[in-house]
Amino acid sequence: MTKNSARAIYLLIVLVVVVLDRWTKHLVAQRIRLYAHIQVIPGFFRLTHTENTGAAFSLFADSTAPWKTGLLIAFSVIALIVVSALLWKNHHAHIATGVGLSLIMGGALGNLWDRLASGRVVDFLLVYVKQYQWPVFNLADSAIVVGAGLLIVEILFHKSSGQEETRPS
Repeated sequence: MTKNSARAIYLLIVLVVVVLDRWTKHLVAQRIRLYAHIQVIPGFFRLTHTENTGAAFSLFADSTAPWKTGLLIAFSVIALIVVSALLWKNHHAHIATGVGLSLIMGGALGNLWDRLASGRVVDFLLVYVKQYQWPVFNLADSAIVVGAGLLIVEILFHKSSGQEETRPS
């Protein structure tokens, strides 16, 4: 795969994540009133329309600091610049790295879009077991987590081309 074809594929992944994220958030905002929910898998999963003014998993959501939204936007922009640079330089054959970075970039752009437009992010996916529940999240958050997971797997299990196996003589 050439550099340009790889970049085109990675850009397509970014665009698909952003479009799906925008579409799902729009559907939820239009069809589920705020704080209402729809049971999908009883005892495990439901759609719950919430709006998060904090960072991932509602971190800092309770903060009333006037600089919070600006700081979260700045952090997102810096992360996007770093991920873009890494993705642009990803010219080796590590497909998992490119896909992971693309998913992170698409998710970051989806959440940044919400934060710039309204100062909050629409979340709607709720996974729970009995009284234990994961914080409500969205498709962009999922893309970021899956992308980060791919990068971790790549780091932990990929042998660099400069390493050679040592064999007993």
